[in-house]
Amino acid sequence: MLKSEPKIKSRMTDMTEGPVLRHILLFAVPLMLGNLFQMLYNTVDSVIVGNFVGKQALAAIGSTTMIVNMLVFFFNGFSAGAGVIISHRFGAKETDSLHTAVETSMAATFILSIAMTVFGVANVRPMLRLMATPDDVFAEAASYLTIYIAGISGLLIYNMGSGILRAVGDSRRPLFFLVLTSILNIGLDLLFVIVFKLGIEGAAYATVISQAISAFLTLRLLSVSREIYALSWKDLRIEMQTLKSIFSLGLPAGIQSVLTAFSNIFVQSYINVFGSGVMAGWSSYNKLDQFIMLPMQSVAMAATTFVSQNVGAKKIGRADRGTTVSVLMILAVSAAIASLLYHFAEPAVRLFSPDQEVISYGALFIHTNVFFFLVNCINHTLAGALRGYGDSRGPMVILLTGFVAVRQIYLYVLTHYISNTPKWVGFGYPVGWMATGVMIVIYYAVKKRKFNTSGITL
Repeated sequence: MLKSEPKIKSRMTDMTEGPVLRHILLFAVPLMLGNLFQMLYNTVDSVIVGNFVGKQALAAIGSTTMIVNMLVFFFNGFSAGAGVIISHRFGAKETDSLHTAVETSMAATFILSIAMTVFGVANVRPMLRLMATPDDVFAEAASYLTIYIAGISGLLIYNMGSGILRAVGDSRRPLFFLVLTSILNIGLDLLFVIVFKLGIEGAAYATVISQAISAFLTLRLLSVSREIYALSWKDLRIEMQTLKSIFSLGLPAGIQSVLTAFSNIFVQSYINVFGSGVMAGWSSYNKLDQFIMLPMQSVAMAATTFVSQNVGAKKIGRADRGTTVSVLMILAVSAAIASLLYHFAEPAVRLFSPDQEVISYGALFIHTNVFFFLVNCINHTLAGALRGYGDSRGPMVILLTGFVAVRQIYLYVLTHYISNTPKWVGFGYPVGWMATGVMIVIYYAVKKRKFNTSGITL
C-alpha cells in the first residue's frame, strides 16, 4: 500500500510512553491555538461587520451561528470517531489497518461534504424561519448563510485532515495552516467589506476562500507524506468494516452535537423575540465565550487522543491518569480566562459594536454565565475521555439530556410561567451544564471501574 515501509517520525507523538502532563500540554496547546485561529474566521466577520456595516448585520451573522454549528458539529462527530479509530491503531502499532482507516475516512468525507452542502443550501430559509429570525435581519442572514454553506466543504475537509494528523499526535502543522489562512481571512474581510463594500456577503466570501485554502494545504500534506498516515489516492476507498467502526463511535457524538445545536436554535428563537439589540448582544457573548470553550474543547480532544492511544497499547491505568490531569489542567486555565472576561466584559463586547444597547446586553450575558463554564469543562473532558475508551453512546445520552431536554424544559417553564427576560433566558445554558455535570461525573466513575476490571475492545 505505501511506497516504502514507514517508521514513526518526530512529527508524530506516541503518548503511550513518557510524562503524562507533558504529552497533554504539548498536544493541547497547539490544538488550542489552532482552534483559536479557526474561531477567528467567524469572529473577525462579526467584528468587521458590526463596526463597518451595522448592528443588524451583526445580528444576522449571530442568527446563523447555530445553523452552521448544527452541520459542522455533525461532521465533527464523524471526524472524532475516525480519530479514535486511528489513534487506537496508532497506539497498537497496526500500520496497515491505520492506513485503511485514513483512506476510508477521507473517502467518506468527500461524500458527506457534497451531501451536507446540498442539504444546507436547500434549507437556509426554512431554518432561519424556524428560529423566528426578525424581518430586519432575515435577508442578510440568508445571504451570509447561503454563501457560507455553499463553501463549507473546505472546512469539513480541513477538519478531517487535521483530525487525522492529531490522531497520531501531530497538532502543530494544522496550527500552522490555520494561522496562515486566518491572517488571509482578516485581509480578505477588510478588502471585501471595507474597500469593495460587499457588506455581509463579502465577509462570507472571505471565510469560504480561506477555508478552501486550508483544505488544499492539508490534503497536499497528507498526499505527499511518507509517514504511516499518508493519504494514497489510488487506495482511496471505503472499507465497510472500518466505516462501521467509525460510525459506531462517531455517529452518537454527531447526533448529540446536532441535536444540541438544534436545541440552541430554539434558544436563539427565545432571544430573537427581544429584538436586534439583544440579538447582537447575545451574538457578541457567544463569540466571547468561545475563548473559554476553545481550551476546553482542545483539552477534551487531547484527552480523547491520549486515552485512545493508551487503550490501544492496553495501558488503562495510564489512560486514567491522563483524564485526571486533563480535568485539573482545564479547570485552572478556564478559571483564569473566566475571571478576565468577567472583569473586562464591556470592553470585550465593544470590540463587536459601539452600540450601547449591544454592549449592555453582551456584558449582562457574560456576567451571568461565565463562571458556570467551569462545570462545562468537566462535562466535555470526561465525555472526550469516554470516547477515547470507546464509549460514545453514554456521553451522547447524558449530554442530550442536560444540554437539550433539561435546557428546553427550563426555558419553557421560565418564559411561560416565571419571567421572560433576556438574562434568565440566557441562563438556560448554565442550567443544562449543571444538570449534565452531575450525570456525567457519576457515569464516568461507574464506567471507569468497569474499564479497569473487564478491559476494552474497539
